[in-house]
Amino acid sequence: MFREDIRSVLERDPAARHWLQIVLFYPGIHAVWAHRLSHWLWLRRRRFLAEAIAAMSRFITGIEIHPAAKIGPRLFIDHGMGVVIGETAEIGADVTLYHGVTLGGVSLTHGKRHPTLESRVVVGAGAKILGAITIGEGTRVGANSVVIKDTPAHSVVVGIPGKPIVRMESTILPEPLDFQHGNLPDVISERIEMIIARLEQLESQASLDMLLTHEMAVMDYHI
Repeated sequence: MFREDIRSVLERDPAARHWLQIVLFYPGIHAVWAHRLSHWLWLRRRRFLAEAIAAMSRFITGIEIHPAAKIGPRLFIDHGMGVVIGETAEIGADVTLYHGVTLGGVSLTHGKRHPTLESRVVVGAGAKILGAITIGEGTRVGANSVVIKDTPAHSVVVGIPGKPIVRMESTILPEPLDFQHGNLPDVISERIEMIIARLEQLESQASLDMLLTHEMAVMDYHI
């Protein structure tokens, strides 16, 4: 399991050059390993010790993961500072989170109130995913987006509130995963460009209609 974690960092972070560098200097992997221990204790009702380890991990890494959160294999938290993962959050395999990501709740209920991220999801820096929602497999969430509704698998989600704007054509995800969460479509600019193009088309059509009307009037005059 530890080798898998290290290998996943080497595959996803071009700045990672050696396993020892990762073990010593990567707070994301420290937080994940600490969570595995605290979660193991939590399941065995050693709650005080579990929360103590989680608090120590938060102090050292700047990453807050509740001991009850369910995290799948090969989670990669890049940079990590400011990441918050709530109590009832669930994370699938091969998920990538960047710094400032929040998997938070929006209610005071004691049941499921945090999001579920399916396998191979990439969440950009500063994004907030709130409530008991599901982010579909292979989805990319753009930086600083705020997602409050379920999203389909293999989609790209941006904005406040976050909306799926692209559905990937293939359900087979690329190898390696595309981590370009900052290189996402600018929906507003694209819509404005479409409106401008349509206005230009209408202006051209109006000019043509005026020209035809003028020519017909001239012909009628000569007749």
